Amino acid sequence: MSAQLDAALSAGFVRLLNAGQEDADCGGGHYDPKSGDYAVGIVVSGTEARLDVAVGADRLATLLTKELLPLCRAKLRTGGAKPAPPRPGSVGVLEASPVDEETQNQKRGARTLVPPGTVVFAEVLGRTLSGRPLLSARRLFRRLSWHRARQIMQLDEPIEVKIYEWNTGGLLTRIEGLRAFLPKFELMDRISTFTDLKNNVSRSICVCIIRLDEETNDLIVSEKKAWEMTYLKEGALLKGNVHKIFPYGAQVRITGTNRSGLLHISNISQGRVLSVSDILKVDDELKVLVIKSNVSDKIALSIADLESAPGLFLSNKAKVFSEAEEMAKRYREQLLVVSRNTKLDYDLPGETIPFDNEATLYANWKWFKFLRHAKSGDGNDRT
Repeated sequence: MSAQLDAALSAGFVRLLNAGQEDADCGGGHYDPKSGDYAVGIVVSGTEARLDVAVGADRLATLLTKELLPLCRAKLRTGGAKPAPPRPGSVGVLEASPVDEETQNQKRGARTLVPPGTVVFAEVLGRTLSGRPLLSARRLFRRLSWHRARQIMQLDEPIEVKIYEWNTGGLLTRIEGLRAFLPKFELMDRISTFTDLKNNVSRSICVCIIRLDEETNDLIVSEKKAWEMTYLKEGALLKGNVHKIFPYGAQVRITGTNRSGLLHISNISQGRVLSVSDILKVDDELKVLVIKSNVSDKIALSIADLESAPGLFLSNKAKVFSEAEEMAKRYREQLLVVSRNTKLDYDLPGETIPFDNEATLYANWKWFKFLRHAKSGDGNDRT
């Protein structure tokens, strides 16, 4: 596209987006893109290889399609198609007068990944040899993705992902477009062969982020932690079987899993327990409550907190188990009261990019604005 067409289209967009301002404002200078700036722009035209984007500068910016977010190629549109009239909330595309026959022929044969009028958010990489600003949406998207990943890790909540690949060490997935690794020892099911790993491809599972380092592109997730966050929250009621008896308590295997927790002798009953083996036997079926553990990565269980009266489990196990749901509910309600009185700090350490403030984040935000498209005949039409 010639410099003449660049100037015509860019100036047209500046006039469009500054419509309705004071004359003095409209006559102001252009935005001067600098390397490292974040900018918002509007697609004017393009081909399969690049897009021409208005950013309020004296020339249109170039955005290579490889620097654009992945798009479905099945939805390609021909560049020669005439854009639809602007709708409320959309940005109109000004059509420049023909500059030369060669340029027009190029435009007619062009195919673009996104239609004119599309709003894009990008980082300024610098300028091309011809002096046009060079943009990358992918780089900005990557920064946003790491920002979101840090938020997810900070909130410590399980998320669902889809496995798309495997290797000898584990499984590969994506979080916010970023490549994430799920080590095989962080899977709930024991992995014995490569076939076990391969069978997980295309499976959707819940994971938690356990390690994150943007500088080394390190994003590690765990299915075990997600399972614990979902099913082993303090106050969760579980079923299990006594697996082993110890002098200090019992190991309880949680039903339907390969995970076990410790039912300490002090948590068997609120009454006095002299010997664990006098109360429990191997393979006994139990209902147990997950309580806060004093040992990291260990599951602590309790029956004492399910008793509606001190020592009830020693005299009437069936009654304790029949009331277990109600007692577990009361326990969780008490936890809720405590959590409401606890101040949670979700500030992200080290964040320097104001993603929550567009006016501060984007260098040309004052130039960019949506205009209300008045309906014909209401007396408020703009031309």
